[in-house]
Amino acid sequence: MSFIAIFFFVAIVGLTLIITWWASKRTSSASDFYTAGGGLTGWQNGLAIAGDYLSAASFLGIAGAVALFGFDGFFFSIGYLVAYLVVLYIVAEPLRNLGKFTLADMITARFNNSKVRGTAALSTITIVLFYMIAQLVGAGALIQLLLGIDYWVAVLIVGVMMTTYVLFGGMTATSWVQIIKACLLMLGTVIISFLVLKEFGFSISTMFTEMSTATDSGAAYLNPGLKYTNGIDTISVLIALVLGTAGLPHILMRFFTVKDAKTARSSVIWATWIVGLFYVLTIFLGFGAAAFVGKEDIIAANAAGNMAAPLLAEALGGDILFSFVCAVAFATILAVVAGLVLSGASALSHDIYGQIIKKGKVTEKEQVLAARIGSITISIVSILLALGAQTLNVAFLVSLAFCIAGSANLPVIIYTIYWKRFNTAGAVTAMLTGLISALILVAVSPNVWNPVEGKAIFVGNPLIMLTNPAIISVPLGFLGGFIGTLLSKETDEAKYREVDVKANTGISVQDVSH
Repeated sequence: MSFIAIFFFVAIVGLTLIITWWASKRTSSASDFYTAGGGLTGWQNGLAIAGDYLSAASFLGIAGAVALFGFDGFFFSIGYLVAYLVVLYIVAEPLRNLGKFTLADMITARFNNSKVRGTAALSTITIVLFYMIAQLVGAGALIQLLLGIDYWVAVLIVGVMMTTYVLFGGMTATSWVQIIKACLLMLGTVIISFLVLKEFGFSISTMFTEMSTATDSGAAYLNPGLKYTNGIDTISVLIALVLGTAGLPHILMRFFTVKDAKTARSSVIWATWIVGLFYVLTIFLGFGAAAFVGKEDIIAANAAGNMAAPLLAEALGGDILFSFVCAVAFATILAVVAGLVLSGASALSHDIYGQIIKKGKVTEKEQVLAARIGSITISIVSILLALGAQTLNVAFLVSLAFCIAGSANLPVIIYTIYWKRFNTAGAVTAMLTGLISALILVAVSPNVWNPVEGKAIFVGNPLIMLTNPAIISVPLGFLGGFIGTLLSKETDEAKYREVDVKANTGISVQDVSH
């Protein structure tokens, strides 16, 4: 490990700790802890959303996928980008108008029922844990490779740091860590893309022409079908990505950090442009790695191709750029896991403890204390699970988190906002159907069962051949909500009209009456 690499790592860690110290001075109330007091501007929250969304799976995973599989690797970029249109046009504004701290707040604006809140909290915690394990295992592998330390030590380092951000700085610290990380990530990506384009004479057409012969796949590298030969499976993965984003708790939570729905909408537009630019640039990262690093060296460093971007940085920019990119990848993981801890802690402390156990009768001091205890709890559970998951292929965990979010959370969000007949039974049924069906279908999928030893968690034949079951579980979530609603006679059209007005205007009946 060179002095330059150590310098970049220490600089980024030091900067984030200074931010946490600064934020801790501004975090006293529950609103400060959960939502930064709703004080972020549109561009700030847009950068923070981008920082939350552009995880290690995006930066390291997609660059590697494009490098190894060409067009098929770019499928993920398309799915992630289109997902923001769903968030922008369907979810962002109503969620901001109806909610306070969590997804459960938004749903219980219409159904003030502990079963609904408890089920929403369960869904949130499940998604957070799957997402967290993948990020922590990725962090452990990255730091283990770069610093030469044991995996368990690497996971503990990341775990302690993410807990520190959330524990002391809350959402303010988490947001600014994400903003700085997003800026550093975009800077590193633009620099590498510029160097790649320079190698091709600043001609995109020349790059595509040369890439048709640069790999042993030939022209097939630029066409679909190199990795994904099952069209249904590909569609299923894209459904998970496109619809799952609008149900991810750590993304949804970000809409409560701004003052109103207009700012929430502005922040999504900012995030869409930033995320869109990044995913377009993944083409340059992937093509550059395939051309100037080579498939053999990429796979030698990491079988899944996750070190393609850092290796490309080393090939084109030497040790300085390599160290910078690795440090940014580390910051990327820290920012994402901090956001995940906060969303999981809010479900534990605000929804389960504050609203279900204490029935809303908690002081500001008790809420903040409960939030910090919740943060420590989520962190410890995640670290323990990640320590036991080192040898597992955890790539599917991220897509599973998206699948559960799209299957359990999105149906209830859409029904709550747009369906007059929807009721409490439908809300609970939708979430449980989506959550349970996604988990069961994954448990019998090729990610868990494979006839070849070492290819999956267990040796055996899968019952379904879908690597991601979203094409089945998302419709089941919507169907569960529909049937559950029809089987219950409960209805409250007056409450729906009140929620409808507030979702679209931000004005509640109580505001008018006063």
